[in-house]
Amino acid sequence: MRRIRLGRTDLAVGQSGFGAIPIQRIGFDEARHLLRKAFDEGVDFFDTARAYTDSEEKIGYALADVRKDIVIATKSMGKDKNTVMRDLETSLKNLKTDYIDVYQLHNPERMPDPDDPDSLYGALLEARAKGMIRFIGITNHRVGVALEAVASGAYDTVQFPLSSLSSVEDLKLIAKCRENDVGLIAMKALSGGLITNTASAFAFLRQYDNVVPIWGIQRETELDQFLGFEKDPPVLDEEMWQVIEKDRRELGGSFCRACGYCLPCPVGIYIPMAARMSLLLRRMPYGQFLDDNWRKQMLLIKECQDCGQCKERCPYQLDTPNLLREMLRDYEEFYETHTS
Repeated sequence: MRRIRLGRTDLAVGQSGFGAIPIQRIGFDEARHLLRKAFDEGVDFFDTARAYTDSEEKIGYALADVRKDIVIATKSMGKDKNTVMRDLETSLKNLKTDYIDVYQLHNPERMPDPDDPDSLYGALLEARAKGMIRFIGITNHRVGVALEAVASGAYDTVQFPLSSLSSVEDLKLIAKCRENDVGLIAMKALSGGLITNTASAFAFLRQYDNVVPIWGIQRETELDQFLGFEKDPPVLDEEMWQVIEKDRRELGGSFCRACGYCLPCPVGIYIPMAARMSLLLRRMPYGQFLDDNWRKQMLLIKECQDCGQCKERCPYQLDTPNLLREMLRDYEEFYETHTS
């Protein structure tokens, strides 16, 4: 596997990282099989978070005996110093380790004060001084916050959504991280599953030698695909650019990235899927979305109270309530056409 230096951390990691969000949806033994196979094939960077239910525990269950041979990144959504420290203690226990390689603040709305010992950043400094973490990172979905973090000199790594659909402004982050020797971890490389040509997604990000994508993997077939790309990398040639440009035409602009920060919804709408339904129906096998369970989910949109919580939480400033209603109208038309 191609290896790169993760910024000023000087950690040498395989350029295909393992994003552990999806292993929440499978059992411990199945997750162990996936994680061990990934490790055996050269994957050594594993990204998780305290918020990802039992994801940390599964990594600990699968990889504790090879801890010295892997790099673990995890995160806390804590809003105060004490919560961040409690989250860290829990993560260490779950991961069966006594240190975290890269500990990240998980999508804060704004940069914490690096000079305040009682701030979120103060928690990271204290944890590092105690040997509980090695390097300090931050994740974000707002490019302004990410660029501010890079320029501050306070963070060793930044994690940000990057894909072949990224805007010119978002892609500027790559050069800024290089200039400031900040490690750059790319999440949402398949844009929440909307990019269906994984070869084009892989080839696009592989052109940058300072970016570590974390591929969300739930099935062995998915893992095998990315391992295959490592052995025989797809080429970013004219044909591949045509695929990317087609995706950009179809998916460009304001759409839900499925980050999930809008949740929970007071009436139970699963917004990360419902707000992308038009795209899902046309880019994936649509039959799965026309069964009774999904129809009930979509009809929940009619119960929307316009509380505005989802809109306030969205890092992309989407008008989520109106977007959901638009998705419901399209869904009902699609449902009627394809089930009558």
